[in-house]
Amino acid sequence: MSEATRPLPTAKEHDTQEFWAATLNREFRYQQCKSCNTVIFYPRRHCTGCTGGELEWKQSKGFGTVYSYSVVRQSYHPFFRNQVPYVVAWIDLDEGPRILSNVIVPDDGSRKVSIGQRVKIEWEEHESLFIPLFVLVD
Repeated sequence: MSEATRPLPTAKEHDTQEFWAATLNREFRYQQCKSCNTVIFYPRRHCTGCTGGELEWKQSKGFGTVYSYSVVRQSYHPFFRNQVPYVVAWIDLDEGPRILSNVIVPDDGSRKVSIGQRVKIEWEEHESLFIPLFVLVD
């Protein structure tokens, strides 16, 4: 029986292709509207603020703050079943985007996640893309 693997997004989808390609260089990219300065994440073809189409790519430094989180203690997906308990959190990156990701905490229970806590990106490597996860900042 083979080990369950993480489900991965499609790296070749038109709107997100540039984002996923940048992850291979450990870069977290997001978009910003040239017309109204709205910060946009998840990547798309138009601005969510003014609906304009002049978006530029920017790069995050990879630091943020936990906005909210939940501890998952039961999962039916084969990959995530082996990860429980795990933390799913909304992270506010310093540059403005809010993203949903996992916060990796030590197995020994010595550190716990809290709202307002500082985190930084840590990359989980896969062949076609890297997944942005987060770890607690001391």
